[in-house]
Amino acid sequence: MTSALDDPTLERHFKGHRDTITSVDFNCNMKQIATGSMDSCLMIWNLKPQMRAYRFVGHKDAVTSVQFSPSGHLVASASRDKTVRLWVPSVKGESTAFRAHTGTVRSVSFSGDGQTLVTASDDKTLKVWTVHRQKFLFSLNQHINWVRCAKFSPDGRLIVSASDDKSIKIWDKTSQECIHSFYEHGGYVNYADFHPSGTCIAAACTDNTVKVWDIRTNKLLQHYQVHSGVVNGLSFHPSGNYLITASNDSTMKILDLLEGRLLYTLHGHQGPVTCVTFSRTGDYFASGGSDEQVRLGGFGSVTPSRPTQTSRAPRARPPTVELTRTEPQPQTQTQREGMVPAGLASTLEHIVAQLDVLTQTVAILEQRLTLTEDKLKECIDNQHQINLQLHRREPDLQPRD
Repeated sequence: MTSALDDPTLERHFKGHRDTITSVDFNCNMKQIATGSMDSCLMIWNLKPQMRAYRFVGHKDAVTSVQFSPSGHLVASASRDKTVRLWVPSVKGESTAFRAHTGTVRSVSFSGDGQTLVTASDDKTLKVWTVHRQKFLFSLNQHINWVRCAKFSPDGRLIVSASDDKSIKIWDKTSQECIHSFYEHGGYVNYADFHPSGTCIAAACTDNTVKVWDIRTNKLLQHYQVHSGVVNGLSFHPSGNYLITASNDSTMKILDLLEGRLLYTLHGHQGPVTCVTFSRTGDYFASGGSDEQVRLGGFGSVTPSRPTQTSRAPRARPPTVELTRTEPQPQTQTQREGMVPAGLASTLEHIVAQLDVLTQTVAILEQRLTLTEDKLKECIDNQHQINLQLHRREPDLQPRD
């Protein structure tokens, strides 16, 4: 399936997590799906209906990102407990931990050859690790706020990172230098990834937009305004012709990159869709949401147990033309009952972090002011002593009769 997509359908859904799903990925063997959740667990779902899912416990806080290695023999996970773990996706669930970050680890990703990992963290750094020796190699430090996502290019030479400092940076892995920064987004950047060709990147943002850049010319190619809520994640189809996105507006969108238009709108999750990915072959897609469910969909040949609602966009726009059509969805019952939207939660986390920085700055200023006051007091005391000594010497200096 490299040219045209058949109509997408929902095949199955999985329920077992006890909190919002944060990340989802397919094993290359198409027998397993890995998911991470705010419930601190990693789960491996076996696609054969008779096989049970594995629940892996080891992280001490929310699991923020998961990814299978290219071979499918390992799963990497990142967590709010500041660690990265490598798991063997079998019933034993054995794992080893990587520790170097000083803040929440938001993202973990394998290089194409499976030899290297890149992680992104709230400590404002990216870190690169070897997989088999399980050693930290180096850090990349130029972001000035939390780093949400980091991905290798298909050839492993470049890294793209997305940050709350409203920038997307391209790094050269060999020189360990930032070779370009994009500052196009009006909001924070939640997610970024490379096109399968390695010549473009796409980014999902809190201003409800998706943008595609050519990294050879550093020019904006496409700008999609098809969601009515924060865009949380995206995934390129292996053919490079399509992009699927996940949003707080409770929908997923499939975009036709060749024609620069919205192709499908997918409904099914109750509440924000937090993550989405295509399978390695492109025949399937999987998504996770705040409804604690994982949904598996496919194209054409899939026999669905319950069809997903789809709406097809009109063929009316040429490539690279900005899309302005939006399709706002009604609030779900969960949202009406007072759940804090993910975008607002992210903003509040950002404000809290900035207040922490401000508090630390004020404390430093107070220390400096105290030191200045002490110095000033010392100078005044010294001046007073000098004045007393001069006053005592005055009688001795008076002329005698």
